[in-house]
Amino acid sequence: MNILLEQAVEKVQALPLEMQDQAARILLAYAGGEEPVLALTPEEEADPMEAQAEMQRGEFATDAEVEGVFTRNSP
Repeated sequence: MNILLEQAVEKVQALPLEMQDQAARILLAYAGGEEPVLALTPEEEADPMEAQAEMQRGEFATDAEVEGVFTRNSP
């Protein structure tokens, strides 16, 4: 194991267990492990395809719609 990977492992070991699990899943997926990092529902998988189709049709949010999202989500 090289020094950079050793440093990363030491940092991850200091994290809470849930975060350690997340880091381990990411590393396993990167290294070719069987477990996917994230499993999407069929609806979630369809969202990017629909968004791309909307863009191709020229369907974009208006400035007012975008502003409304930021206004509703601000503290």
